[in-house]
Formats: sequence, structure tokens, C-alpha cells
Amino acid sequence: MKLSLTEIADRKRLGEKLVMVTAYDHPGARLADAAGVDLILVGDSAADNVLGYSSTVPVTVDELLVLVRAVTRGAERALVIGDMPFGSYQVSDETAVANAVRFVKEAAADAVKVEGAGPILSRVQALLGAGIPVMGHLGLTPQSATMLGGFKAQGRTAAKARQLLADARALEAAGCFAVVLEAVPAAVARRITESLTIPTIGIGAGPGCDGQVLVWHDLLGLSDRKPARFVKRYANVGGEIKRALEQYATEVRAGAFPADEHTYSIPTDELELFAKTTEEPEHAEQRDA
Repeated sequence: MKLSLTEIADRKRLGEKLVMVTAYDHPGARLADAAGVDLILVGDSAADNVLGYSSTVPVTVDELLVLVRAVTRGAERALVIGDMPFGSYQVSDETAVANAVRFVKEAAADAVKVEGAGPILSRVQALLGAGIPVMGHLGLTPQSATMLGGFKAQGRTAAKARQLLADARALEAAGCFAVVLEAVPAAVARRITESLTIPTIGIGAGPGCDGQVLVWHDLLGLSDRKPARFVKRYANVGGEIKRALEQYATEVRAGAFPADEHTYSIPTDELELFAKTTEEPEHAEQRDA
């Protein structure tokens, strides 16, 4: 049974933490679902984790739709959120609705996520008016990282912390069902969380949020990049994959793979018939002579 928005809201009221991860394909979605993850974000982080871009900015709606479709086919319980990429909602309310409709109609996303507040508030209201649930995102917003001075923690002065709180309240008032807080001081994130009736999902925002999210490749050790301060690696899957590939390559080159147990047989009489009926003409003449 798919987790509902009402159940997500109830988690905050009951003090039960929400678990969110990013995922980008069908196997990942099935694993996350089986592990009991509550929300799966098909993030624009696919740009640099899956598609080979240097940042999230170049990824397109069409590229993300392929990934969202794969994830929604694998997630039976977890709520799937499509991350709207840069340029897909900033231009106008109409553009935002048109692109968000594609996430829901073509890829079966349960909700979408947008970054920022201010002018984005009208986008949130327009999306809700079209019947599309919206998750907000404040703090370090990667799509506008250049304007924020790079990938740095946000809200580290009283004035900026007050602005984050005001923006979070504005997103709640606009109708967001949850807000991601990224790279925000833990004390500030806790204050924002206490101030809202909707859940906060932290990433580098301390334990006081109502839930947590990490990027798939970061938490599983699939990336060879230096992880951010807030990342905890729960496995070294990348290292295990590399070890397995190296062993495979070694065995192939040595002729050790495939072994007998990896091959199929054919009855002797059928093999003899096959050999006889596929002999080259000159070989058959030599045998008859």
C-alpha cells in the first residue's frame, strides 16, 4: 500500500522519523522499498551521479522522466518524488505546471520537489492548483549554488537564519507537504522544524529534523568523490564492485571463466550429427577418400 501524504503528516505529529533516499533506477527503488524507506526522491543529483554531468544544472526533464518511470515501477510502498530540474519551473507558473504534469502523467510520480521560496511560492500554489503535491527545498539549493556563494552551509548568521525560518513558513502556507533543509546549522534546523506543522527532511541539517535524506551513491559508497561533511557511508559498494570486476577480468584472461558449471551440454549423438552436417565440403571429401 502506497504511503499517503496524510500518513507522512501523522509521522511528525507522532514524533516518528521519516526516511528518504534518492534512487534513480528500478533495482534501486525495489531495494529501497524492501528496506522500508518512506520516500524516494528521484533527484536532479542524477545529473552528476548517474549521467556524467559536472553539476545538476544541465539535466533535462526528459532525462529525469526516464529515471522517474523506472523508480515508480519499482516502488510499491514508498512515496516517489520527482525533482524538477533547473529551468523547468523558474520561468513561469504555466511552465512549472506543464512540466510537473509530465512528471505525474508520464512517469507516475506521486509529488514533485522545487527549490527556494520568494517567487517560487506562486509556483507552489499553481502546482497545488493543478492537483500536484509539492515538497519544498531550502538552505543550500544546488540549482542556485552560484548565487549562494558555492556549496556552503546556509543560515549561519541571525539574519539569514531568520530568513530561512520565514521562507519555511511561507512554503508551508503555500501548501508544501514537507520541506528539505540542506546544509543548515542544526540549531537553526531544529527551530524551523519546531515552528512548522509539516515535516522537515534534513540533509546536513542535524538530528532535529523530522526525517533525513541521503544520496544513494553517497550512503552506499558508490561515488569516488570526497563525500560532504554530512554524509555517512553505510557501505563500500563501489569498492566491492571494483574488486568483483577485477577478479572477473583476471579469470577471463586466464581462461578460468567460464568453467564447466557455467556452460551447457549437448548429447553426444546430437553433437556428432551437428559436426557431420556442418562439415566443410573439402573436409567431407577428404573423409570419403
